[in-house]
Amino acid sequence: MDTLLEILEDINPDIDYRIETRLIDDALLDSLSILSLVAELEDNFDIEITPVDLVPENFNSAKALWNMICRLQEDN
Repeated sequence: MDTLLEILEDINPDIDYRIETRLIDDALLDSLSILSLVAELEDNFDIEITPVDLVPENFNSAKALWNMICRLQEDN
């Protein structure tokens, strides 16, 4: 999870990712940030994020992102 938090902080250091639960719903991450995040997650965690995974529920918080990462790693 530390790697995920580092990636998120590189994208936008002004957000407290440990407590934020509405990253997408409150537009704290824009489309370019999400594209960058997807690329970083795929590279760092050896996963493939498909369009099916690109839903707000998976990206609204660090915990939701971590759950998606773990699920995708298990699917590999």
